[in-house]
Parts: sequence; structure tokens; C-alpha cells
Amino acid sequence: MGAFAQPSAPSSSAPSGSAPANSASTAYDQKLSRLAEVTGAVHYLRNLCQKDVKEDWRKAMSDLLAAETANEPERRQKLTAAFNRGYRSFAAVYTECTQAAVVAEEQYRNEGATLASEIASRFGN
Repeated sequence: MGAFAQPSAPSSSAPSGSAPANSASTAYDQKLSRLAEVTGAVHYLRNLCQKDVKEDWRKAMSDLLAAETANEPERRQKLTAAFNRGYRSFAAVYTECTQAAVVAEEQYRNEGATLASEIASRFGN
């Protein structure tokens, strides 16, 4: 399984003749970026260490991108890059499942759950 593909060239939704809209930054962008990175790491480690892995983590990232970046291609690119960074950082270190990889997956999964909970409770509707 490869990393989440980063979109090639984002299309601008700004009307012609007007300046492109800058991505709006949210108060939780830093935590959201870390969550995307953690999701990429867990996705890689799960595929490495478990048989019959479902695409739950990739789907979670797709859902996150759809919910958070619908009309914000720059934010979408940043979050996609964070996911890819998390995925590739472990792909560069682990080529086979080891006990350390299993422990890392558990720690990252727990961090992701904590981040998701913090974001939802602090910034959710």
C-alpha cells in the first residue's frame, strides 16, 4: 500500500480576475496536522504488521480531508503532506514487522485517539 496520494495541482475556485483566497487557518490546525501525520504512521504500521488490513486509516484520512478542507486546497495539501510524512517516516525505518513497530503503532494509535478527542471536545460543534 502506498501513501495517500497528494493531489497534483489544486484547482482554484476563485472567480477569474479576483485574487485567490488564502487558506483560512483554524485554531486547531497544528493539532489537526499532527493527527494527519499520526494517521499516516498508523496506516503504514498496520499494513506492515497485520494481515487482512482494512483501509480504515486511509478512509479516516479521506473523511478528515473531506470534512476539513472542502474548499481549501492549500489546507488539503498541508494535511495530505502531513499524512505522507507520517507514512514515509516509518517506511524508511521499518521494512518488516518487529516488536518495536508493534509498540510504535500502539503508541501512535493512542496519540491519535487523544488528539481526535481533544480536537472534538475543544473545537467541535
